[in-house]
Amino acid sequence: MWLGLLAIAPPVLAGETLDIWRSDPTHIFDAKEVELSDVIWAARPWVVFADSPLDPTFTQQMALLQAEIAVLQERDVMIVVDTDPKAQSNLRKTLHPKGFNWVLIGKDGKIKLRKPFAWDMRELSRVIDKMPIRQREMSKP
Repeated sequence: MWLGLLAIAPPVLAGETLDIWRSDPTHIFDAKEVELSDVIWAARPWVVFADSPLDPTFTQQMALLQAEIAVLQERDVMIVVDTDPKAQSNLRKTLHPKGFNWVLIGKDGKIKLRKPFAWDMRELSRVIDKMPIRQREMSKP
């Protein structure tokens, strides 16, 4: 189960986020560990919010993620979760989610898509593939 992996992962220190993601693009980051300014132009943060790790929609979204994680890996997606509203992570303060919500942020640091329900990774990959930066990436040999 993904939650167990997140719970036993050692905390990420400031400035290590990008190095950890580059060495393991499937790493699931806690929102408290990620500063958008550290990953701009390198990764597409996909931030999944819920009020609890037991939220049924969050659980569904994480199952969809695990089934197709390679699709995100190919598109430089950094997976970030925040299931603790009381912790008030910088991402939660910036993005203002209500209940379950996910936000896709482009490599340019701008919000590209926001949804209040679980999405299949193939749908998400199609949205990413239409982005201008991704189009340029795909055209490179």
